[in-house]
Amino acid sequence: MAWLYAAILLLVDTLGFFLVVLGLPGNWLMVIAATGMSWISRQSGPPLISSTVLWVLAGLALLGEVAELAAGAAGSRRAGGSWRGSAGALFLGMVGGIVGTFAIPVPVIGSVLGACAGAFAGALAGELRGGRSVREAVAIGRGAFTSRLVGTVLKVAIGAVIWTVATAASFVG
Repeated sequence: MAWLYAAILLLVDTLGFFLVVLGLPGNWLMVIAATGMSWISRQSGPPLISSTVLWVLAGLALLGEVAELAAGAAGSRRAGGSWRGSAGALFLGMVGGIVGTFAIPVPVIGSVLGACAGAFAGALAGELRGGRSVREAVAIGRGAFTSRLVGTVLKVAIGAVIWTVATAASFVG
């Protein structure tokens, strides 16, 4: 029965990983699926995945979210931006990811491009509102764009680690 549970988890986690690539909360789906399969398997024997591994997976998912969301704001700050630019990059980066998913109907590219463009626009708008020159605001927006892209890549990489650890733990057990 453990093999069946592991196979189902593998399928759900693969779906979760593809959701991460699309900019959706697939890391959390993988954590929830691993937790659910561990609980279900515990009803008929030893758990599929240990509690320690589940906590590690949850920590990784949280790290992925923080890396993705904070990256645009951090890039704006590193480029010399103010709190306005950081807040704008954070807020419009989230909005841009959602809008990009629908406005640019190319899987992955629309979400990522939207989030990065939103971070750029948010940092730019925040810095212009704060009295910066257009040249300075564009440079800060570029920093937000680049950092958001790096954050998104980190989140996808963390998703790959979650997928690998959950799959290995469920089959090796």
